[in-house]
Amino acid sequence: MQAPPPALLPLLRTAFQGELLAWLYLHPQEEASLTELASRFGVSSATASREADRLVKAELIAARRHGNLRLLRANTTGRLAGPLTELFALTYGPIAVLGDLLLPLAGVEEAHIYGSWAARYSGEHGEVPNDVDVLVVGNPDEDELYEAARQAEGLLGREVNVHRVSPARWREPGTDPFLTGVQSRPTVRLELFGGKNK
Repeated sequence: MQAPPPALLPLLRTAFQGELLAWLYLHPQEEASLTELASRFGVSSATASREADRLVKAELIAARRHGNLRLLRANTTGRLAGPLTELFALTYGPIAVLGDLLLPLAGVEEAHIYGSWAARYSGEHGEVPNDVDVLVVGNPDEDELYEAARQAEGLLGREVNVHRVSPARWREPGTDPFLTGVQSRPTVRLELFGGKNK
């Protein structure tokens, strides 16, 4: 039985297509191996390879061999590069950039997207969210945290709202209505690319 199209961008067949293209188009100067991408997005190497073949054939991404590795990158010279970058920034962009911006900050233990974007990513239908809500668990420097959020806004073309909470409060929310509300709805835990999380 085939999975329904992803709620974030129903034009796509799978969420993996969106995740893959968002990461490549929002990191246009970088290459990533097929193995890394399959691992990062939790798909088999065969699935990743089939999808890469389709996207290379359509000239949406470029591939090259380096030894045994098949390296992929966005095709930034194609006429669709600009519109695709904007489209994937607005849909799958948060998962492609927020982990790499927030998780390296000193004092950050974990981070989660919540709210309407997390609901769409989890399959709830609705409009493309106007903003992205992020809960950061830890005690990072507030200025560094908000600077990272502003950088994310520039990449994603929308507001990024960051809420900081201590690890103790996250693990034991008690009667805090905000945290119990966040934990009762879909959330998406952010990761560093390649699983290099602390």
